[in-house]
Amino acid sequence: MFKKVDKNANRIARHKRVRKSVTGTPERPRFNVFRSTNNIYVQIIDDVNRVTLVSASSLDKDIKGNASNTGNKETAKKVGELAAKRALEKGIENVVFDRGGYIYHGRIQELADGAREAGLKF
Repeated sequence: MFKKVDKNANRIARHKRVRKSVTGTPERPRFNVFRSTNNIYVQIIDDVNRVTLVSASSLDKDIKGNASNTGNKETAKKVGELAAKRALEKGIENVVFDRGGYIYHGRIQELADGAREAGLKF
């Protein structure tokens, strides 16, 4: 009998495997991404001090008010730009990209491109 594949469990396993080597430092914090079906979230995390330095999501008033749909590539790009803008205001220029076990395609790629265009370096 066939078992149904649990895609989220596979993603979490990939994320745990990658997190063994990807860590954020005060000089180069971790740019963490979480994607749900309707929204996308970003945190810039210093893993040494266990602190979130910057966060942005498609639920922010700046983005949600202007977007008709928060689960698309255009919104993901705006979230990346907003996260980069907030990071640059705090003096963070270089980050380590943690895609959270998701494939680097679609919304994840647009988010990263938006952050790069706003001035953040991965």
